[in-house]
Amino acid sequence: MSSQTVPGPIASRLIDHALGLDLDSLEPSARQRATWFTEDSLLVGLGAVGLPERAALLAGLDAAGPRAVGARVIGTRRRLDPATAALINGFQIHSQEFDCVHEAAVVHPMAVIAAVLLAWADLTASPSREIGQPVSGSAWIEAVVVAVDSATVLGMMASRPMRFFRPAQCGALGAALGLARLAGLNRQQTAVMLGLTLCQLSGSMQAHVEGTAGLALQVGFNARNVITALELVKHGLAGPVDALDGPFGYLSLFEEQFDPAPISEIGRVFQIERVSHKPWPTGRAAQGALDALETLLAEGLDPAAVESLTLFAPPLVKRLVDRPFRSDAPSQYARLCLPWLLSVCLARGSVRLEDFSPTALRDPARAAWTGRVQVKASDTVDPNALLPQKLVVGLRDGSRIERPINAVLGSPERPLSFDRRRAKALACARHAGLEEFRTQRLLDRLANLAALDDVSILLNDMEL
Repeated sequence: MSSQTVPGPIASRLIDHALGLDLDSLEPSARQRATWFTEDSLLVGLGAVGLPERAALLAGLDAAGPRAVGARVIGTRRRLDPATAALINGFQIHSQEFDCVHEAAVVHPMAVIAAVLLAWADLTASPSREIGQPVSGSAWIEAVVVAVDSATVLGMMASRPMRFFRPAQCGALGAALGLARLAGLNRQQTAVMLGLTLCQLSGSMQAHVEGTAGLALQVGFNARNVITALELVKHGLAGPVDALDGPFGYLSLFEEQFDPAPISEIGRVFQIERVSHKPWPTGRAAQGALDALETLLAEGLDPAAVESLTLFAPPLVKRLVDRPFRSDAPSQYARLCLPWLLSVCLARGSVRLEDFSPTALRDPARAAWTGRVQVKASDTVDPNALLPQKLVVGLRDGSRIERPINAVLGSPERPLSFDRRRAKALACARHAGLEEFRTQRLLDRLANLAALDDVSILLNDMEL
């Protein structure tokens, strides 16, 4: 048995980075992208306020007992204890598969991170509790950058297919480091906070296989657990400190096989610059095919001429989104069902938030091509690879169109334009029912995030 009582080299590197990053060392592009993905995450979370699953979550939590007040839920004026607020906000951000993703890590970094940091920011500004100082926009950006660095570098170390839901676990570990920075923890406290977060990590890929609301709940649960870990550390509770490198730490226990080489990127590459926007509210593994098909439609492809659609893609893509369409499936399943997504794209020219309601899922026009879609796995050996792909469209006249996919819209190689980012934000706000003038005020504040004295003001603009 080891007598080690200090963090191992990977944890030490991440802790030093989290506590020592200076905003002046950030490239302007990293600061800009931290701002963009804050906007993206908050608006995506707002867009989920009308989900029936979200209403069920709130009702279930209410039934579990009264909650202390402190932090708000996105889209409401209601204040809950910060751990519960983080749970609900994490659920909202990931519940429509519209939140950003780091493709090399296969991690949705901002779902847990934004939920955790937002709860802390609102708590520090809460009139009901004197704790710390309001979180400024510049402090928020620093915390986002170090949290995303940590979450994604850990994800990139994995060298076997996911069994646990990596976005939830890596997101929580990254969020713990970002929150430790905001809360002013010292190095030893931060190590313990990582350890107490490890003790609470949860989330299985079974929820993804079944396509249930449990997938987004796992994001929420882990966000809640990070807030809990902070409170325990602040009250002096001890925990394991070798949370990442230890024989039963995160890497050995959750990933089993891993390559520590990506740790060398810490301090050299800001991973926020490698995060991808999602142009459509679907699993990212489906978006290469959607990108190719939407482009073909814009170039004049006649949907009526399409006989078949075959996607050649790495095994991870087949594993994540190759599933039969079911009209009675929950919306979360449909967002991860490539036959449905490509069929909707052919029927309507794109895929939108409104394409996942019970009424939409029973629409025969949207489902017309679901039986004509196939996914075939390539010989790619990287378990994290989403690319390259190739979409082959078979036409009724016997000809076919082949479209290679080497970079997907929304990625750093093909970033969304300002107009496309703004259109996404406005669509989410409309879906939530936020008035146009309040949406514009929110977007104006977000555009000047670094200058804000208190980021909790953003929640004011999202109250419905």
